[in-house]
Amino acid sequence: MLESPPLRDVFADAYHGSLVADAVSMPVHWYYDREALRREYGEITCYLAPKNPHTGSILWRSEYTPLNEKGEILHDQAVYWGQRGIHYHQFLKAGENTLNFQLATELVTLCEKNGGYDPDAWLAHYIDFMLTPGKHRDTYLEEYHRGFFTRYASGKAPRKCAIEDEHIGGLAQLPALCYIMRDADLTELRATVKEHVGLTHKHANVQRAADTLARLLFRIREGLSLHDAIRREAGDWISGNKANGWLTQPDTYIIGQRFSPACYIAESMPASLYLAWKYHQDFSAAVTANAMVGGDNCHRGAVVGALLGAACGISKPF
Repeated sequence: MLESPPLRDVFADAYHGSLVADAVSMPVHWYYDREALRREYGEITCYLAPKNPHTGSILWRSEYTPLNEKGEILHDQAVYWGQRGIHYHQFLKAGENTLNFQLATELVTLCEKNGGYDPDAWLAHYIDFMLTPGKHRDTYLEEYHRGFFTRYASGKAPRKCAIEDEHIGGLAQLPALCYIMRDADLTELRATVKEHVGLTHKHANVQRAADTLARLLFRIREGLSLHDAIRREAGDWISGNKANGWLTQPDTYIIGQRFSPACYIAESMPASLYLAWKYHQDFSAAVTANAMVGGDNCHRGAVVGALLGAACGISKPF
């Protein structure tokens, strides 16, 4: 008698899908000139290493000065801030994850070691990770890290260090958290997602987007198709009927003219959902399309990679 194949772990595929989407986008992260992206990297069909110079880099405009040693999170990367042409992820190798997704993996490892999720244990681990030189080789640190550690260095308790950050990078750990909470019911999952995201991001729209993504992943695991899940849980972000009407238009038009390719959640969340809608049956095509439209493609990958991983599985390694 033939044995039935094991059931697919939908939340595991969502988590791993988000890591894949980030790693694929990493070398072309924050390219807003899509012609330059194609000229310098071609069509993304595999993991690639970043190149210096990054012709669209605006790292030279970014600043961070720690208040004291409790805010020292740039370490040996500080020298590159303020320089032109520096790639945000210059020291990462092909297939490696950017910092926010490295932290997602740290979260999974910690919770597996501790036997479950504990927000205070996570905050202690996050603080230690960021303050210890050599824990990662990423050059760029998002605004929320800088804001958190400015507040922490000023003497605030870790639970009081979140800022009003409105970027989609706040969703980077959410697929990992859903995987950690895979045995929870929807009410518990949503409550944990709200608490965890709120540790670093107080912005209401980021909280709303996080709740939407958690509900989408839960519904897909229940058996809904990706389209049906978006119709049911994400109608306040994007209309399925409108998305169907846009399918013949280039991705660079939809994410460029209809939605900004930038990091702000009000635009980046519907942009991510559109790509998930269009490529709902093809994980690899969705991840590639997300990378090729540039902008904050790494952090959109938290949504695109997770949803396609949950809906389709990870169809091929890059």
